[in-house]
Order: sequence, then structure tokens, then C-alpha cells
Amino acid sequence: MLKFFPGATAQLTQTVSQLVQNEVSTARPPVLTVGATAWQLGILAALCLWLYWGTLAHLVSQWAHNQDFSHGFFVPLFSAFVVWQERDRLARIPVRPSWSGLAILASALLVLIIGQMGAELFLSRASLLLVLAGLTVLFFGWAMFRATLFPWAFLILMIPIPIIIFNQITFPLQLLASRVAGVVLPWFNVPIYREGNIIHLAAMPLEVAEACSGIRSLMTLITLAIIYGFLLERRLWVRVALALASVPIAIVANSGRIIGTGLLVQYWDPDKAEGYFHTSWGWIVFVLCLLLFFSLHRAIVMVWPDRGANS
Repeated sequence: MLKFFPGATAQLTQTVSQLVQNEVSTARPPVLTVGATAWQLGILAALCLWLYWGTLAHLVSQWAHNQDFSHGFFVPLFSAFVVWQERDRLARIPVRPSWSGLAILASALLVLIIGQMGAELFLSRASLLLVLAGLTVLFFGWAMFRATLFPWAFLILMIPIPIIIFNQITFPLQLLASRVAGVVLPWFNVPIYREGNIIHLAAMPLEVAEACSGIRSLMTLITLAIIYGFLLERRLWVRVALALASVPIAIVANSGRIIGTGLLVQYWDPDKAEGYFHTSWGWIVFVLCLLLFFSLHRAIVMVWPDRGANS
């Protein structure tokens, strides 16, 4: 018959509890220290820079020489700003590395290989985002990746859309802008005859080219709408509404560009319409988009005020 001394039961229970806790702690993924993570991240960052140097150089060159995607310079800067602004909150997230990050890295390299073999720039560039996601999960865990999901997803806007999709978007926008101009111009006693994306005026034909389709201001305005909503609006549904509203705003503004050009041809001078005013219409349209965008946000705030803003 076993006999226990006074307090032996409590001591035995405490010992078993400590053994269980040690066993559970050894089953958890290891928590990396900042020093151990820094040099590993440095080596992998150098390898990624070497691997993606050509892809990044071509991407930056496209930002610099193609006005349709010049907004790409601001996208990584804003993502870095968001991460920096949230640095205190991110520092409180427990670091729990996950080996599933290796699977994401392997998928990223596979996408890169497919993109390089098929000469598909979009896949090669998109694989860089997968690499960033894989490194985040591998070194910091899924909780950190979820916390940085917005700045990571925003980076997709820095990658020019594939030319096949670009053409599928551009031509319908050209036709839509020419239809709107074809309806509005007769209201101002401007006789026209529309043939596809070509508007025949009395003095000269007016072709709605790709630059007048609205795709340039559309991509820039979507980027600007997301930045604007993040900085000046707390409510998620308003942010989404502002981003979606950038599409009709860009269409309306570019239709106004074509209508204004038609009025210049009819009532002033065709040479003037094709000269300085034609080249400056891009800035005029962009300013008009900003005014429409700001007016929409003010209207939303007036109709549905943010009750928590003053609390």
C-alpha cells in the first residue's frame, strides 16, 4: 500500500505539469531571434536581387519610358510607407516561422522559370511577389503575412498588365469614349459621323487612339484612389467604393477630352486642337479626374458621415 507524505501530491502534480509544458514547447516551431533572422534574410535578399536583377531593371525602364505605367514608381514606396507606419503593431505580432514558406518559394521559382521560358514578363514579375510572400511566411509566419497583406497585394499595381489583356481593355474603352462623344457633340451643334473609333468632323477626322481610351488615367487613378482611401478614409466600404468609382470617372473624363477636342476643331482651329492643347489634354483630364474623385468622396461623407471620426 502506497503512502504519500504531506505535500507529495502537489509536488508530483507540479513535476508532471512542467514535463508536459516542456514537451509542448519542443513541439512548437522554433522562434527565431532578430540576429539569427537578419543574416539569413540578408543572404536570401542578395540571392533574390541577383536572380531578379534583369526583371527589375526592365520593369523600372518601362515605368520610366511608358506613361501608361509611370505610376509604378509610387507603388513600392507607398507599400513601404504602410509597413513603416504599422511597425509598432507588427512588432507585437509573435514570430512563428513556418516551413510552408518553402512551398511558396518553390512555386515562385516555378512561375519565374515558366515566365522566362515563355518570355512572359507578367509571370516573371509576379513571381517576385510570391517570393516576398514566401520569405515572410518562412521567417515570420502566417500571422505576419496576414498583417502585411494589404501592402503586399498593393504591389500588384506596379506590374504592367499583359499586352493581351491591355488590348482587350483598351479597344472597348476607345469605342465607348467615341460613342459618348458622338452623342454629346451634336448637342453643341457639331455635325459628326462616327465610324468605329473614328469621328468624322466637318474640318477633319478625329481618331480616338489608345492614349485617348482612358487606360492611362484609369490605371493611375485606381492607384491614386487606393492611396487616397487608405490615408483619408477609415471605413472599408468607402475605400472600396472610391476604388471602384475610379473606372467610371476615368471614362467620363476621357470622353470629355474627346468632346473638348471636337469643340476646338469645330469652333476654333483644327491646328490648335492638334498642337499644344492636344498634348496638354492629358494633364487637364487628370486634374478633372481628381476633382470628380474628391467631389465624390465629399458627397459620401456628407450623406454618410463617419460617426466614429469625432469619438
